[in-house]
Amino acid sequence: MTLESLLNLVYILSAITFILGFKLMSNPESARRGNIVSGIGMIAAIVATLMFPEIVRYQFIVIGIIAGGAVGLLFAYRTPMTGMPQMVGLLNGFGGLASLLVAWAEFIAHPEQTIFGGGILWLATLIGAVTFSGSIIAWAKLEERFISGKPILYAGQKYVTLLVIAGIVGLGVLFALDAGASNAGGFLVIVTALALILGILVVIPIGGADMPVVICLLNSYSGMAACASGFIVQNNLLIVAGALVGASGIILTLIMCKAMNRSVANVFLGGFGSGAQASTMEVVGEIKPVKSDEAYLMLEAANSVLIVPGYGLAVSQAQHAVRELLEALEKNGTEVRFAIHPVAGRMPGHMNVLLAEANISYDAMVEMDAVNPTMETVDVCMIIGANDVVNPAALEDKASPLWGMPIIEAHRARTVIVMKRSMGKGFAGVENPLFFRNNTRMLFGDAKASLQALVNEFKTGH
Repeated sequence: MTLESLLNLVYILSAITFILGFKLMSNPESARRGNIVSGIGMIAAIVATLMFPEIVRYQFIVIGIIAGGAVGLLFAYRTPMTGMPQMVGLLNGFGGLASLLVAWAEFIAHPEQTIFGGGILWLATLIGAVTFSGSIIAWAKLEERFISGKPILYAGQKYVTLLVIAGIVGLGVLFALDAGASNAGGFLVIVTALALILGILVVIPIGGADMPVVICLLNSYSGMAACASGFIVQNNLLIVAGALVGASGIILTLIMCKAMNRSVANVFLGGFGSGAQASTMEVVGEIKPVKSDEAYLMLEAANSVLIVPGYGLAVSQAQHAVRELLEALEKNGTEVRFAIHPVAGRMPGHMNVLLAEANISYDAMVEMDAVNPTMETVDVCMIIGANDVVNPAALEDKASPLWGMPIIEAHRARTVIVMKRSMGKGFAGVENPLFFRNNTRMLFGDAKASLQALVNEFKTGH
C-alpha cells in the first residue's frame, strides 16, 4: 500500500468517526463520547494531512498550532457559561476567516483559474467573509459591546441588502469568467469588501431574541466555507467535514425556527421585537411579591414542582444552588422536573449544559411538548430567569412580536413563582402578562441568593 493510499484510508476512517460522533451527540448520555470520538478522528486527520508529500516546511504550521492552541485554551478557561454563545459566535467567525484566507492564498499562488475554479474561489470568499463579519456582529450584539443588542433598522434596508447581493453576484460572474486576467484581483477585492458588508447588513437587524437562530445559521455557514476550502485545496476530508457541519447547522437552524414559529427569511429580513407592531393586549392584575420564607411554604407543600430555567440562571451562576434545592425537594418527597425550552438561554442546549454542569440528571430534564399537556397538574412552576419562553402573549396577543411562538405554558400551573432581579423585559422587549396573573408570585433578587435562601429554609425546617 502506497503512502497516499494509507493517508486516504485514514481520511475515510476519520470521516466515519465524525459521522459516528454526530450520532452519539444526539443523546445527552453519549454526547461526551461523541466529542471524544470525533476529536480522535480529527487528530488522526491532522496527522495524516501533515504527512502528505506536498508539505515541505513545518515551521509556520507548528507556530500556528502552538499559538492557536494557546488562544483556544485561554478562551475556554476564561469564558463562563454565560459567555459560551459569544465564544461560539467568534469561533464561527474565525472559521469563516480561515476559509477566506485560503481562497485568497490560492488565488495569489495560482491566479490562472478555470471557470469552475474561479467560481469556487468566489464562493469560498463570499461565504467566508459573510461568516466572519456576521459572526463578529453577532458576538458584539450578544456581548453588547460597540453595538446594541436590539434590532437596528433603517429605511430601505432590504433594498440596500439586495443591491449588495446583486453586486456580489455580478462581480462573481465577471471574476469566474476572467479569473486569469490582470483585473481579476480587483474583482475579488470588491467581492470580499461587499461580502464583509453583507455579513454586517444581515445581522444588525436581528434582535437578541433571534440570536440562537443566528448562531446556528452562522455555524452552518462556517461549515459550508470549510467545504468550499476543501474544493480549493483538493482535500476530500475537509469537503466531508465541512458538508457535515453545514448540513447539521441548517437542520438545527430549521429546528430552532420551528421552535420560535419563525422562518429563516423572516429572521434575516426583519427585526424581531423591533417595535414595528404595538401590542393591543391589556395587562391586568397586579404584581404580588413574596419573600423566600413564603415561597418555601409553597414549595414545601407541593407534590410536584416544575423548574423552568432561563438566561438569568446562567447570569447568576445559580446551577449548583438549583441542584441543592432539587435535593431538598426530593428529600421532602416532591417530584421535580426541569422544563427546557429549545431557545432558552442564548444558544441551543445552553440550559441543558448548564444544569448538567451541576450534575443534574438528564432524566429530570423534559422538553416543552412533554410538560404542556399536564401543566394543570403541576403544583408549583418555578421560573428562574426565563421570560419570553413563558410569555402567554405568544398564545393570546396577535399583535405581539412573540405571537405564534410555542412556549412553556407555565401560566396554567396551580401556582407560579417567578425569580427575577427586576420587572425588566426579555430579549424580545415586550411585557409579560404572566407576572400579573392571580396565580403568580414574584420572588425578586439574585437567583443564586434566592435559591440559597430557599435551601436554608428547607434545612432549618421553617
